[in-house]
Amino acid sequence: TIVGINAKADDEKAINKIKHNAFFPGEKLIFRLSYGALDAGEAVLTVEESDKTVQGRNLWHVKGVGRTISAFEWFYKVNDVYESYIDAEAVIPWIFIRRVDEGWYKINQDYVFHHLDNKVDNGKGKKFTIPDLCQDMISAFYFARTLDFSRAKVGDIYEVPIFLDDELYPTKIKYLGKEEIKIRKGKYRCHKFAPIVQEG
Repeated sequence: TIVGINAKADDEKAINKIKHNAFFPGEKLIFRLSYGALDAGEAVLTVEESDKTVQGRNLWHVKGVGRTISAFEWFYKVNDVYESYIDAEAVIPWIFIRRVDEGWYKINQDYVFHHLDNKVDNGKGKKFTIPDLCQDMISAFYFARTLDFSRAKVGDIYEVPIFLDDELYPTKIKYLGKEEIKIRKGKYRCHKFAPIVQEG
């Protein structure tokens, strides 16, 4: 159940809870990218408790590390780190850290979200207006997992607003139904989605 951000009687905003059992601290997900028979890359996503708090709210530290492995590092080396400190109850980001290192291509971003004011600070002297429940690149993955797809119909569209590169992206995904997939570890029953990509 998504409760979201509501207005109190005195017009002060209240950040409420999202009730879910989609993930908890201690979770570790490992994804492998294969090119033919070779493993070319790996992404590791972890959820940990944090001693950080924002306005008295407990935060969880979610971290994603992507890197090339094996012989592929000789051709194109990738070492990317994405970190988000998300509200343990509302599943919204308060701090986002992005470190991209892909050869000559490097990005360093540090965002601070001010959800009660619907603003995000890019750490370079600029603030941007954001909607309620706005996500960063990595928190969006976890937020999407809290959505209830039990009554989803093929063709249903879900929107998750994401702030990235000083821009707001009203990211949308379309529900394509259920499908069983087979990977090295076995067979899994899955929900299937497709991103709706903006032109340009």
